Formats: sequence, structure tokens, C-alpha cells
Amino acid sequence: MPAVIFGTMTTTLPRPRTELSADEARRIVLRSQGFLGAPDRRAGVRGILRRLGAVQLDTISVLARSHELVPYARLGAVGRRTVDTAYWTEGHAFEYWSHAACILPIEEWPHFAFRRRAYRRRPQWAHDLPEGAYDTVIGQLRERGPLTATEMGGAKNGGPWWDWSASKVAVERALMNGEVVCTERRGWKRVYDLAERAVPAELLHDELDDAECLRRLVRLAGQALGVGTRADIADYHRLKGEQFDAVVAESGLVPVRVQGWEKPAWADPEALASAPLGRHRTTLLSPFDSLIWERARTERIFGFTHRLEAYVPKPKRVHGYFAMPLLAGGKLLGRVDPAREGTTLVAKQVSLEGPKAVAPMARALREAAEWVGCDTVRVDRVTHPDLAGPLQGALS
Repeated sequence: MPAVIFGTMTTTLPRPRTELSADEARRIVLRSQGFLGAPDRRAGVRGILRRLGAVQLDTISVLARSHELVPYARLGAVGRRTVDTAYWTEGHAFEYWSHAACILPIEEWPHFAFRRRAYRRRPQWAHDLPEGAYDTVIGQLRERGPLTATEMGGAKNGGPWWDWSASKVAVERALMNGEVVCTERRGWKRVYDLAERAVPAELLHDELDDAECLRRLVRLAGQALGVGTRADIADYHRLKGEQFDAVVAESGLVPVRVQGWEKPAWADPEALASAPLGRHRTTLLSPFDSLIWERARTERIFGFTHRLEAYVPKPKRVHGYFAMPLLAGGKLLGRVDPAREGTTLVAKQVSLEGPKAVAPMARALREAAEWVGCDTVRVDRVTHPDLAGPLQGALS
């Protein structure tokens, strides 16, 4: 066992664990994701982004957009304008395809070279592109600076949302290839700039081979998750299983066994070095939060079945359009489908796992309401009628 010597004092480092109970694994996951222990408030939103490695973007906005909900869930009522400023100013981040469309720390630009190369090898991408359209948008960006697709001539041809204009197709292809970068969202529109301007010179290169890129992303995913199976870790940045297999032995992650998990797992060795202790966060989670991205993993860790129903036909929804799980005491204890009506936060449907979830749900609803500028919380429906009264009492 290794030792560290300071003067005459010798400190023995703990040997990494190779077997974890299901509860230990759950707590490791919560700490790694930023929900257990005091958050580093000095690092703020940028610290959360670097800790997670990726924050998913989505068009849906109920309480707020998902990329705002992610730091809120970990840090509390950080200002919404502060969130966007922290992501986009001074070149701290860029948007690219990771788990989905995600905000990524700018220092990870070199490690997505494998994906940019893969896009470049495709003979065509999604739409046909008129001759000269690609060079035209590159020229516009070079001459005029950062632009939206609208500012380059329009994003659509006038048909359905997928009926993109030639300039939109061209700039998106340039984004995939890495010649163009999305440097921010303005009114939810992507703002594009040339990579040579937006990415620091020391990061701009695509010199890392695929294996080095994949090793880094597997290691980052393992650190963000704490512990996970092959599917868990590969899914974090949407890698293929065989890509994970090719690099995991050299990624620095440690093979572990988790009681109750049928498949092998790997863990971040730093996550195994100390017991996961600290204060639990009570909060509502975006359905796009990386803690609950993957349905099978959420069920395995928390015994909680979660499904985003925004894309499910309304008559078939069980929990609601944008049902947000309630995290409290390190467990998922219910969910709420929220809406806003003026200064009222409306809980259209509340599902609770039992009486112990009442007080945490009331607290989470009050905090969320205050964060988005609402002064009232109205509960329309509680799926367990006997808990409706206690919830109303806890809210008032």
C-alpha cells in the first residue's frame, strides 16, 4: 500500500475499493454529480460545467431552460442571467454534439476531434447543399464576425422546421466539421463564429488521435458519474460500446463490482478514495439532468422509473409534459409537472412516493417559485389524494 511522507509523519493512502454496496454506489454518484456535500460556490456555474463535462441544451422551457436548471439544482438560486453569462462570456464554453446538443468546457475542444473527423468523412450530411453555399457562409463569418443563421440570410425556406435554408445547412455542416463554432445562444438561436477566432490557438488543433480522444472522454464520463456500467459511461458522450472497450483499460477508471448490479462497472479512483459524506441537496431536477439521463441507470440506482413525456401524446401521459423528479435525502421521492401563470407557479400534477415526500416537495416548490420570480404556488392535482391536504399545509 502506498504511503505519503510529510517530514516525520507517514500517511497511508486508502486502497481503492473493488466491491461496493448499492447504497455506497448511489452516494458516490450523488457526490460526483454535485448533489452530496457542499458545492464549490466560488467556482460557480463554470465549476459545475467542468465537473459534469457536459450540460445538455433543449428547446423546452417551463420553469426555465434545462441548461439553467442544471446549475440551479446544485447551487440553488443562482441568477438566470448569471448562468448564461458564466457559460458564454470570455470563451469559456462551446456547443457541440456530446450526449446531445451540449454546452462543453472549451478545454475539451481537442478531445472531440474524433467526432469532427467522423463528420468530415461523411459524403453528405442530412440535406443537399448548393454549390458555393458552404464557402459563402464561411466568407460571411470571416467578414462580419459572429452571426446567427437568420443574419446570414435566414434559417428556413418557409416550410416545416426541418426545411432549412442553404445557409443554415451550410453553417451546420461547418459546425459539425469544426470549421465553425457555436459560441452562444441568443434568443435561443445559435451564434456561429469561425473556430480560428473562437477557440484559443493552443486548443484549436485536431492533432489528437481517436484513441486519445476516447480515453479522455471515457475518463471524464467516469469522473462525472462516479461509478457506472459500460453502457452508462459510453452513453454519457454518446460513444459506441466498442469505442469504450478499446480504451477503458487505459482510461484510469477502476473495475468494481456493485451489489445488485448485474453487469460489471468502473469507478473514478478519486471517488473511491473517501467516503461520500455531506449535506444532501433538496431540489427539482430537469428531465435532461445528467443525474437521470439514462432511464435504466436511474431505475438501477434509485429504484425510480423516469420518462420524459413531452414527446408522448397527451392522452398517454402518466406524469405530465415536463415532469421534474424530486431529489431529497439522496433519493427520488416524487415528481411534479410545473407551469407558470404570471407570478404563480402551478403544480399541474404532483406525484409523491409517500408522506415523507411532502415536506421536501413543498420546500422544492417554494424555492423554485422564488427562483423564477413567482410569489404563489398553486397545486392543481395530487395523485395520492390523502397527501393533498398535508402538501397544501406544508406550502402555506
